Amino acid sequence: MTADVGEQASDAELAARFSADPDSFTAVYDRYVQDIHRYAAGRLDAQSAEDVAAETFCVAFDRRDRFDPGRGNLRPWLFGIATHLVAQHRRKEARHYQALGRMGRERAAEPHDGRVAASVTAQRMQPQLAKALAGLSRGERDVLLLVALAQLSYEEVAEALGISPGTVGSRLSRARTKLQKVLNKEAFHG
Repeated sequence: MTADVGEQASDAELAARFSADPDSFTAVYDRYVQDIHRYAAGRLDAQSAEDVAAETFCVAFDRRDRFDPGRGNLRPWLFGIATHLVAQHRRKEARHYQALGRMGRERAAEPHDGRVAASVTAQRMQPQLAKALAGLSRGERDVLLLVALAQLSYEEVAEALGISPGTVGSRLSRARTKLQKVLNKEAFHG
């Protein structure tokens, strides 16, 4: 099978192929590895992100016979596996966010360069954002980062985490409110 065929095939067609021919699972990997890695990298350090991305596809390959296209698409299924693996790294993740939150602020950029100023502003907000993320519950953080980093819809997040779309909405709302409070407090006191 060529890469072009894998890119044009629907998730259901890919699932049918890898059920009959395990070697065709590479099309699933090729289609989704960058998205899964980007999501894991947003949640963990670089090495852990590499590990989680690789492990996600190992787990998916091992469980490929249990994938049911009638219950949803491959993308949320893979993000569900990745989120579970990130949870196994959650202590490391929490330490990562706490360390980022302790980092000092960068010096202000020269005012004449807008791009540098924007970059420094983003860097200055990183510790506050990390502190705010560390303060979220695991469920709130999972929902928020699946929406923000993986760009999944509420329905896809619900499918990935095995929760209702309403729960996704309420967790996301709580997460946004908590983030805003922390960021506003830090901006006011910073």
